[in-house]
Amino acid sequence: MRDLVGYGWKYPKFEWPEDARVVVSLVLNYEEGSELCVGDGDPEGERVGEFVYPSMDSKTRDLGIESTFEYGSRVGTWRVLDLFDEFDAKATIFACGRALERNPLVARAFTARGHEVAGHGYRWVDHFRMEPVHEREQIRLAVASIAETTGERPYGWYCRYAPSVNTRRLLVEEGGFLYDCDSYADEVPYWVKVGDKHQLIVPYQLDANDAKFFRGPGWSGAREFGDYLRDSVDCLLKEGSTAPKLLSVGLHGRIIGRPGRSTALARFLEYCRNTPGVSLQRRVDIARWWHERYRP
Repeated sequence: MRDLVGYGWKYPKFEWPEDARVVVSLVLNYEEGSELCVGDGDPEGERVGEFVYPSMDSKTRDLGIESTFEYGSRVGTWRVLDLFDEFDAKATIFACGRALERNPLVARAFTARGHEVAGHGYRWVDHFRMEPVHEREQIRLAVASIAETTGERPYGWYCRYAPSVNTRRLLVEEGGFLYDCDSYADEVPYWVKVGDKHQLIVPYQLDANDAKFFRGPGWSGAREFGDYLRDSVDCLLKEGSTAPKLLSVGLHGRIIGRPGRSTALARFLEYCRNTPGVSLQRRVDIARWWHERYRP
């Protein structure tokens, strides 16, 4: 049943870590190597990306789009991680299990540098198309794979774009998840009832997302993206004097990791670090904070 009311006009009284007015959650999506790919034996290849050649059909091996994904894992992700280090910013990685299996070096780097790895599926595919038996197995594979490559199981979850009607029930059934992000419905965490249990939702956002560099209408350049992120923080800072909020920023190594775009991320991280009332937090830390202080 849909909830169109939520917290209503008056958000609950609560506090963020560091007494912040705005918590910024940096999310780096790591999907490279888990996308559909004819060269990997899939019947069709991925057709969502920055460079999609219009006359290429989905059943033909597309070495162009393959190499743009490879750029993300070979170059872009490292550039983003170095920027995180420069500004002492800890992020949540929405990672696909198979992507980490194919680049164990970056898998180890994520946890070694203090970032959280959350589940993003075993493959970067549509969970909303899956039958429950198949989806349950995909969740199991993702958990086992991420635990093996990073040394720690995921405590958070986010599907590609949208969950199925069964996803949340299957996550609760699995038993090890503190939260999921499969909602765009709010700007603070909230609880939902799943059977006789409660699941914490740490909502995500698609507007403050670098994917709009190739999805129109989107960002025309780094400055426009950076301005939007800073404007978002400024709005929430003003509201945060009475109602603290959460801003989720979605990033991809193959997108924001390009040289000209990475400058937007650098300027935004510097802005966050130098602005009182802004705190950068991993999503697992947000979830633990909520679990400890704001029960259903």
